[in-house]
Amino acid sequence: MPDAGSRTASIGLEGGRAVTARPTAGAPRSVRATAARIAGDWLPAVPLLILAVLLLVLPTAVVVLQSFRGETGGITLANWAETLSRKSDRRAIATSLELGALVGTISLLIGAPLAWAISRALPAARTAWLSLLNVGANFGGIGLAFAYTAVLGTYGMVTLALQRLGLPFTPPPSTSFTGLAMAYFYTNIPLFILLTLPAMHTVRDDWMEAAEVCSATRFQFWRHVGIPILTPFLLAGWVLIFTWTVGIYGLAYALAGSAPAAPVRLMTLQIGIALNQSANGQQRAAVMAAILLIIATVSLVTYRIILRRATRWFS
Repeated sequence: MPDAGSRTASIGLEGGRAVTARPTAGAPRSVRATAARIAGDWLPAVPLLILAVLLLVLPTAVVVLQSFRGETGGITLANWAETLSRKSDRRAIATSLELGALVGTISLLIGAPLAWAISRALPAARTAWLSLLNVGANFGGIGLAFAYTAVLGTYGMVTLALQRLGLPFTPPPSTSFTGLAMAYFYTNIPLFILLTLPAMHTVRDDWMEAAEVCSATRFQFWRHVGIPILTPFLLAGWVLIFTWTVGIYGLAYALAGSAPAAPVRLMTLQIGIALNQSANGQQRAAVMAAILLIIATVSLVTYRIILRRATRWFS
């Protein structure tokens, strides 16, 4: 008879019972099949993973290591101590966090009602609103700084029009905290609406009808049903707007980066100032960049936790 090997099971008697020995050579074959399947699943993602390592992981590691590198090349905390002891750098960190919190809060207060209204609008009106919001959300940097100056500058269109009407209107300087916030509102409020608009569809109309059938008022519905469901999504949008605002550089530099007195200091602007200095400038810039990375990481983790809480309504 031919040797079955691993292809055929051997049968014997043990204690009066028939015992079948399963083939063992099939295990390596199954392992090879599993490895081939995993390789086939991940092969299309290899170029993206390589780009992520080259453009994200390695630069992040270089920035973190450089923030701890001393003048002699050793590891030290002197760069962090020097940066955090500077009054200008501490003020830049505080101002960036305040600006991010303000822009996120205003975007939440204005964007949430607008997102709800747009989600309940007719298809044609919703399409028009989405087109306008996409333009606003993607319009930033140097172009937005020029538009702000042309509209609300000292000789801006709106400024001159209001002054000709006899109104004592004086626009806030573009280099001030208020001027930066107003410019940030233009792009961040539309972005917040686009981020939270899909969440508005989680509140179904039949839930409101069921509440009305049960003699519940609209206030009771929003207090006990609508707001608890939408709150995690709105908080997640706030976190994203906060993080995005803290990391903006182009718009901040165009409006306040070239001011000689530097009335507003931001972390992103301080990085540029530090890089232009010859004495320990790269290390200081690396420390500020590392602080931005910490803020972004904490925000990302918070965002994931909030979204996990939001999905409990649908699990």
